[in-house]
Amino acid sequence: MKRREFVKTLGAAAAGLATAGCHRKSIPSQDNPPNLLVLVTDDQRHDTLGCAGHPIIHTPNMDGLAERGVRFEQAFATTPICAASRASLFTGLYERAHGYTFTKPPIPSSYTRHSYPFLLREAGYYSGFIGKFGVQIEEGEQDAMFDWFRPTSYPYFKEIGGESRHLSEIHGDMAAQFLRERPLDKPFCLSLSFWAPHADDGAQQQYFWPPFCDAMYDEVSVPVPATADPSFHAALPDFLRKSLNRVRWFWRFDSPEKYQAMTKGYFRMISGVDGVIGRILEELRLLRLERDTVIVFTSDNGYFLGERGFAGKWLMHEPSIRIPLFIHDPRLSVRTRGTTRSEPVLNLDITPTLLDLAGVPVPEHMQGRSLMPWVRGEGEAERGEVFCEHLWDHPDIPQTECLRADGWKYIRYPQHPEFEELYELTSDPHESRNLAGDPARGGILNDYRQRCRERADKAGRAGERM
Repeated sequence: MKRREFVKTLGAAAAGLATAGCHRKSIPSQDNPPNLLVLVTDDQRHDTLGCAGHPIIHTPNMDGLAERGVRFEQAFATTPICAASRASLFTGLYERAHGYTFTKPPIPSSYTRHSYPFLLREAGYYSGFIGKFGVQIEEGEQDAMFDWFRPTSYPYFKEIGGESRHLSEIHGDMAAQFLRERPLDKPFCLSLSFWAPHADDGAQQQYFWPPFCDAMYDEVSVPVPATADPSFHAALPDFLRKSLNRVRWFWRFDSPEKYQAMTKGYFRMISGVDGVIGRILEELRLLRLERDTVIVFTSDNGYFLGERGFAGKWLMHEPSIRIPLFIHDPRLSVRTRGTTRSEPVLNLDITPTLLDLAGVPVPEHMQGRSLMPWVRGEGEAERGEVFCEHLWDHPDIPQTECLRADGWKYIRYPQHPEFEELYELTSDPHESRNLAGDPARGGILNDYRQRCRERADKAGRAGERM
């Protein structure tokens, strides 16, 4: 595909997209289910959006989707690691229910046959996938889930047709190809899973962005988090101070100069994805699909940017488990467009939401629930608790669980029961004061300890119902 020059202002789309046949349109009908576009970034924390109030980052296309749709400001990844999180995203199940993470056997077909790509395809959707798949599935299940499958991998820059192309730009090329070549007699569901802004862990530079982002953020200074103070990290227990979160901190943030360079690189990668999203939105417009396509935007997990002396994710603190999530439905009434919901929601809710949008029954075993009542302004707060977990058996990443409810968060480490964390989030949103050792909080600690165990037991039982 011929290289197209991106404009440096990310709010504008790339030029030269119109081609012969690009104005094909599906047969219009008010009764047709909508097309579905699922956009997933990798390692994008919840606050790295202009619409979330970030003072530096430039994300006009993401912001525009949120401003024309509904943004959930309290969205959580139930497991903050890409393998388990993506399995949860497909299946609507907790990690301890679907059982998949790194080094585990492939996801059984009994689960992939209840994934949203499979169920939508069975219901008549043309199902496509682009980018980071991130899970292992049984032989033959790929063909059952997808009509059009284009997985990608590192490095971020690839030679295509004698030109160097960034992986995010390649994803934009593939999305345009999918949209132009799709059959016209079916609605589509395209899942586009960006690798960015995930660091290239094996490279010294770590973060790689498209050339049109080269000059971004050069003139700004990124504030350092308050909990990045060395004294805060020094007070943590030994198993956390020596964890992989700390190892990767040395890769990225162990000097002021490196912190600025690496964090700006991370921001540029997000802005690079934003520019590609702008191009895809323009492609939808050129194909006259923008009024028939619902767009769901999220990330697989959050990300530490030096908080607590850490890099990476995996733990139960806010930067790690909170994710961006918004739904742009062009059929929404003016009353609900541009609203922000504060109810806690989960990545598990995305599969039931997509099925609901398509008019497909949601399987009873799924642990998420459709967000569409809230998107339409009809839903009431129901989920009072958020349970998250990380169960990978890795020598340098502690297994951990948390319960977040009523303004409090409790964190436990099953392999290190001697250490617990308890935070009052309303007065301490950065989780800087651990109250687990405060005798005056003993009753609250015992209550949350018991509730966390109960939620863990409940989360593991869903797979038994299949």
